[in-house]
Amino acid sequence: MCFDLDSSPPIPHIHGGSVQHEDLVLTASDGNEFAAFSARAGGEVGIVVLPDVRGLFRFYEELALRFAEHGFDAIAIDYFGRSAGVGKRDADWDFWPEVEAMTLAGLENDVSAAIGHLRSDNPDKPVFVVGFCLGGSNAWHMAAADLDLSGVVGFYGHPNRADFPSGAAPIITRVAEFSCPILALQGGDDPGIPAEVDAEFETALRNAGRSDEVIIYNGAPHSFFDRKYAEFTNASQDAWQRILGFIAENA
Repeated sequence: MCFDLDSSPPIPHIHGGSVQHEDLVLTASDGNEFAAFSARAGGEVGIVVLPDVRGLFRFYEELALRFAEHGFDAIAIDYFGRSAGVGKRDADWDFWPEVEAMTLAGLENDVSAAIGHLRSDNPDKPVFVVGFCLGGSNAWHMAAADLDLSGVVGFYGHPNRADFPSGAAPIITRVAEFSCPILALQGGDDPGIPAEVDAEFETALRNAGRSDEVIIYNGAPHSFFDRKYAEFTNASQDAWQRILGFIAENA
């Protein structure tokens, strides 16, 4: 898993902001019902948040709230409605069988439903996907789907993962399919994603004629974007500013 249960997004909290939030159950086009958390500010831009292997939990709900406080409508979704239902889960639940059961087609259907929810007030609203760990690579897969996205941000996604979601080729082989800009925010000291893999990802992007950025935070571990990691405050602040700039440039 990516974040501890007591982790918090390292994004400034804006007191007094007008934010509506609620737990939701959304229905995908294939009939799947899945849990989501919506935080709306009446913004002109929408954000779909894709979590790590544990699915929807507090960190991502708080992240949706922080996005909304900064003027974006945001919705964080769960991956596991098809196999684990829509209820809240214990901290020690066994998520790996659910991760292994994920399919690319199911993920695309669920993200499409979340995009539809964000665009319920404006069918032309620019929508971005932001994901973490498994959600980082899942987000990049959405850049290769026909979802009319304005951009995709992935934190510490694995560019060369081939095991899940089922039915997906490694992202590094799909860069020519990207239909929107992407941003990669990677930890330079991430033991699960060697530096040479990030370098290969950047090379694949360049070979496809793309100008997308792969940002490496030297010395930062996997999951550095966490308020508890005070020693990586500068990396987190830079990553947040890059997200804001990326949205402003591509909305």
